[in-house]
Amino acid sequence: MSAFSDPRQLSIQDFTYELPPSRIAPEPLPNRDQSRLLVYRGGQISDQRFHNLPSELPPGALLVFNDTKVVRARLFCQKPTGGVVELFCLEPVAPHRAVEPAMQQTGSCIWKCLVGNGKRWKTGSVQLVFSVDEKPAMLTAERVEAAEGYSLIQFSWEPAALPFAEVLRYAGHLPLPPYLNREDTDVDAVRYQTVYAANEGAVAAPTAGLHFSDAVLTDLTAHGFQTARVTLHVGAGTFQPVKAEMMAGHAMHGEHFVVDAAVLRQLLAHAPLPIIAVGTTSLRTLESMYWLGAKLANQPTDVPATELHVGQWQPYEEATAVSFTQALQALLQHLESTGSSFLRATTQLLIAPGYQFRVANGLVTNFHQPESTLLLLVAALIGPDWRCVYDHALAHDYRFLSYGDSSLLLPTEPKL
Repeated sequence: MSAFSDPRQLSIQDFTYELPPSRIAPEPLPNRDQSRLLVYRGGQISDQRFHNLPSELPPGALLVFNDTKVVRARLFCQKPTGGVVELFCLEPVAPHRAVEPAMQQTGSCIWKCLVGNGKRWKTGSVQLVFSVDEKPAMLTAERVEAAEGYSLIQFSWEPAALPFAEVLRYAGHLPLPPYLNREDTDVDAVRYQTVYAANEGAVAAPTAGLHFSDAVLTDLTAHGFQTARVTLHVGAGTFQPVKAEMMAGHAMHGEHFVVDAAVLRQLLAHAPLPIIAVGTTSLRTLESMYWLGAKLANQPTDVPATELHVGQWQPYEEATAVSFTQALQALLQHLESTGSSFLRATTQLLIAPGYQFRVANGLVTNFHQPESTLLLLVAALIGPDWRCVYDHALAHDYRFLSYGDSSLLLPTEPKL
């Protein structure tokens, strides 16, 4: 089996390039849609502005957005001795593991967290005093378990009636990407969210969506393009570097996603017209939906909700003849049988060269870090031409990473 049919045999060092620090955008542009747009269409590259996106899309395209909302996941707590401990909330553990109910939890909860200055916090609790509508409030945190790379932290707060989402909103800070190396500002509070952000739970923004303004969204509608929304709560693992020499040694992070049954029906009705993912997280969600549906189509008996999960290597290990249409029909039948209007699942899907796309025909995305799984995804979509795209971007002064410029990637052959 060749490296291009089994990503486990890929060396991450084959997916690197030199990114000067000066090319990393430290701040957003004054206007979202004034960012630059590199258009790759079947091997040809052109330079545009993002507000021209509707004129560059394939006729009849459906754009799929990720409407997750970034939460203020960084909490700076104080020890009784005065030292500061930073707690970065990664994902809920108890009493809920799903993000939506965890954000509405009142009184107390347990989350998996990264701990800054953790070596100086041996025992006891730390606290954070804040205010809600000018009324005093307090958050108390206690470490209940320390594991390699993270800790389980029990939070409790007063007033206990506050949902945890409100605690984070009033007490926390936005988790900007670590490579920006600065504190969040009032500008970030607005600009590190998409204009269509709706469902709280992400600890990193779906940055491809940061370029969309209300004007661009209106223009898409005026041009006759359909849009749909899914929710994938972006985790801190999106910044996790690939440290293994070969991809077989890399453990892909898992993320929760939610899709309305109405969106599944919309996708079914749209085929075979182009489906364009806005961001790598939307693309992972779309492709994960296919693999869940393929599993259900091949195993028509009831599948427990806990098994609605896409594994890292599943597409490379499970041969399937299930079509896109059959997969989505199986998902809808599953939801009908369980009386649910929403598909809720998790995914660890790694999309890398060798992956066969089942849903997405194109991608709107930013320019990603060298040796990252996001760059592997781009290489899976457009093949070796990823180097041409990145060389062009570097040579023509494009801005890189989260607050950087954008690209529209349209492969030569539709991948259905």
